[in-house]
Amino acid sequence: MTGWTDPSALGYSALFGGVLIGSIVPIVPTGAVVGAAAAVAVSSGSMSLPLVLLLSVIGALLGDVATFAVAHAGSSAAQRWVTGRQSPERLAAARAQFERRGGVLIIVGRLVPAGRIPVLLAAGALEYPWRRLVPAATLGCVLWAIAYAALGVLSGGLFDDPVPATILAALFVLVLAGVGSLVSTWLRRRRARSGVVR
Repeated sequence: MTGWTDPSALGYSALFGGVLIGSIVPIVPTGAVVGAAAAVAVSSGSMSLPLVLLLSVIGALLGDVATFAVAHAGSSAAQRWVTGRQSPERLAAARAQFERRGGVLIIVGRLVPAGRIPVLLAAGALEYPWRRLVPAATLGCVLWAIAYAALGVLSGGLFDDPVPATILAALFVLVLAGVGSLVSTWLRRRRARSGVVR
């Protein structure tokens, strides 16, 4: 039986902790953590890929639920963030949008770089129901974990050594996140220039 000093056990702890913390406070690039763990699993065999996926999903889901809970509980900061400088009409439109397609917004928010926290805070502050949040957040976390693990598997398949595989996986994820952020910013500016209000 392996103890917590075993390298694979430390790897699982770092994976779960990194994803959980990064899903609450965005100081850890969680996608890079998942990609790196998947690369290690494929290139060295010291970690199990299904367990990497499972721990990634659980850590991400717990982080998303905690973020939503803070806003849903009536955090004044979250309420101000959502309602500040917004007209009553615009707030009503946001509520209606969440009522119509809140699940899709939560799933997409999890997949789009820098989209998760604003969507979860808005959902919580607008009192989106728990019974609809949890299934949508779970699906979003599963898709997110699969996507980033796939990048790690790709890099792990290129190298037998886990070190370059891990570095390449992290670079893949960071480049993907950067490109996604640039595209998101470009689309937002384009909508603003054309006068389209989301």
